[in-house]
Amino acid sequence: MKLKYKINEQTVGKSINTILMSKLNISTRLLTKLIKNKNVLLNKKQCDTRKIMSLGDIIEIDFSYPEDNSNIIPTKMDLDIIYEDKWMLVINKIAGIPIHPSQSHFTDSLSNGIKYYYDTTSLHKKIRPVNRLDLDTSGIVIFAKCEYIQESFIKQMKENNFYKEYLCIVDGFLEKKDGVITYPISRKNGSIIERCVDKENGQSAITKYEVIKEFENYSLIKCKLETGRTHQIRVHMKEIGHPIISDTLYGTKSNLIARQALHSSKIKCIHPITKKELVFESKLPEDMEKLIK
Repeated sequence: MKLKYKINEQTVGKSINTILMSKLNISTRLLTKLIKNKNVLLNKKQCDTRKIMSLGDIIEIDFSYPEDNSNIIPTKMDLDIIYEDKWMLVINKIAGIPIHPSQSHFTDSLSNGIKYYYDTTSLHKKIRPVNRLDLDTSGIVIFAKCEYIQESFIKQMKENNFYKEYLCIVDGFLEKKDGVITYPISRKNGSIIERCVDKENGQSAITKYEVIKEFENYSLIKCKLETGRTHQIRVHMKEIGHPIISDTLYGTKSNLIARQALHSSKIKCIHPITKKELVFESKLPEDMEKLIK
């Protein structure tokens, strides 16, 4: 898990510190940690990162140092792995399993399963989900295998270069078959879980939607998130009068499906190391698929 950078005419005369931050977008916090642990090499030797570079010099950053992840109990589980390389792991999450451990899911979260998987592959790294899904939302979750990858994806999200697409089944029929919902969202007073539209103090939230197909009394909707607020799609669909079916927090329970009908179906992003576009897709799970046949 090493990253190399060869000094070219553009970076001659600059310090290692400057190059790592400006060219590789390594944060000051992470750079300080790398320097402290002597994980930055120049031409395969320990170095002072204030050193000025010459043409052809090779900087090497080693991210393979072990980390303590003993706070998460390893639990064997069947993981639906969509993609994996030495930098990242992409999982198709089933509904009913949280991403993080909690008091009620101390050993059966997705992070517990990832910890077990890391142990079997001798990867001693913290569990770092890049995107997060609710307990009863299914679909694509990306895990970064080191801090650098996590930071890179966070930067992509901030710059709107991390495309997230969802499929959901909502109550009723939308008057406008496509559009943009821009209601700002904040935490609901008195609740640590529920969110609400707050036009005065809420954070910006943008959801683009398109009606894919209509059925007897519900519709299949495709949503693209321009922002990533907690419960964003669920709150926005409730606000326009078409809550996601069986979303008991923002709507009502349905006999059609045992959980909110929301699925993370597609993610497009740039690989932080290869710089190539990655496209991950996940088909609708069986409980949603049967509703649209």
